[in-house]
Amino acid sequence: MRKPVTRSVVLAAGLATGLLAQLAAAADEVTYQLDWLPGGDKSPIYVGVEKGFFAEEGLEVSIASGRGSTDAITKIATGQADIGSADIAALMAARAEDDSVPVKVVYSIFNQAPHAFFSLAGNGISSVEDIDGKKVATSPFTSSNAFLPLVLKENGLAEDAVALTKADPGALGPMLMNGGTDAIIAWVTNVPLFEDQAEETGNELVVVPWSAAGLELYSSSVVASDRFLSERPDVARRFIKAFDKALRYTNDNPDEAGAALATMVPEVEAEVAAAQVRATMPLVFNEVSNRDGLGALTPGRVAQTWEWTSQAEGLPLDSLDPEVVVDRSLLESLD
Repeated sequence: MRKPVTRSVVLAAGLATGLLAQLAAAADEVTYQLDWLPGGDKSPIYVGVEKGFFAEEGLEVSIASGRGSTDAITKIATGQADIGSADIAALMAARAEDDSVPVKVVYSIFNQAPHAFFSLAGNGISSVEDIDGKKVATSPFTSSNAFLPLVLKENGLAEDAVALTKADPGALGPMLMNGGTDAIIAWVTNVPLFEDQAEETGNELVVVPWSAAGLELYSSSVVASDRFLSERPDVARRFIKAFDKALRYTNDNPDEAGAALATMVPEVEAEVAAAQVRATMPLVFNEVSNRDGLGALTPGRVAQTWEWTSQAEGLPLDSLDPEVVVDRSLLESLD
């Protein structure tokens, strides 16, 4: 026989519902600005939302797509977003030219440079030295172009050691596969795309990361506005705690990370996103993170990043104290 519902049970259920509603209403809103379109390399922020890591910290996070690091930094600086992702080199260059940019780096995502040469097994390119005299294609917009002369010099090659062609990003893969170029320049986050194209054309992809050829620096990072950090420090701390958890979860569960992204961004395929996650995580979890800690921003590597950036951008080394772009208070709160 079904037991009657007592008034106390109804009252308890009502109180619980009311409490949940109050908690939901009390969630602190945070706007996260991407530096590009959603993809596997951006999965951690979506994992944090989809798996409830931000909700556990009393946060309601909205995510905005971007059009490059400069765009992201501008939107965060002008209050259109609180926090987001951008290349630390872009922020350093911006601060060197305008020391009033109110944005700080608070957490390193990529502690290795993502830039690389992509070639095919039959092209005889397995190191940067092998690129001498070869035809290389690149996008006209990629930040890799600024570092190319430095990587060539670092490996004993002249700045004009390659015959460089600039092409639409979508044309790079086909150019490589049909023999229109000996190599292309792209980020290692794109390995799954070019691996698929190579397999479809009966080729074998070869990747030569610039990080293995001397380009040691921080890259994609979490950046936040000075206003967010000063006026909502507790919200910022809770955000980084959840983001750190989401990043670790993404590394351990790439398939789930891809699925989380696809759930929130239906035009992204879960399997493709998962493959991108696997290609991206070595930029995050590696010997640097093992040595310094996940998200760390060590003074030595920050200074090294600025040295590379100043050369790449043609800025005087003394035009910036790189420490002014860094705020480690949120990292310290994770200890």
